[in-house]
Amino acid sequence: MFMKTFEEKWTAWVDDELSDAERAEFEASLDDRAAAAAEKHRAHKLGALLKEELQPRAMGNEEFFHLQLRNRIAAETGQPATRSAPQLRESWWTIRRLLWAGTSSLALFAVCTFFAMRHEQAPDQSQYLTQILNARVDPGVSPYATVSIFQTKQDRVTVLWVDGLKALPSEYASK
Repeated sequence: MFMKTFEEKWTAWVDDELSDAERAEFEASLDDRAAAAAEKHRAHKLGALLKEELQPRAMGNEEFFHLQLRNRIAAETGQPATRSAPQLRESWWTIRRLLWAGTSSLALFAVCTFFAMRHEQAPDQSQYLTQILNARVDPGVSPYATVSIFQTKQDRVTVLWVDGLKALPSEYASK
């Protein structure tokens, strides 16, 4: 049996790991027992605070970490690893199924778009434009009013420019 140094005895005393005989002998060797007891109390308080505040982080992929550790230990000792890597589960979404689902979705989208966008040919002029072209500006309401029409057939756009009209006649307000 070997002799412990003062630091080893001090650490064992603070951690309450000494037997009754060793504790009594160590406490008798202390110069200021009250200061040592206060130091021991502060060490216990600090230890409790550290345990409470410094919780270890949860490890992600711990199985992979353990596998690496086992492999490293096996390599250093020259023994084969006892367990191999866990088998990976095959996902339901394989590449083939993802490709099939994507192609089907695009085909369904194309069919729905075709039926939604299918419509009859638009006539050259809308019924609203025909009503406006057939109407005349009443000179009594707006004597200086002029109507200019700009059309492009390829873009199917018609711009009606009314200049000098102070108010639209009331019969157009309901249409």
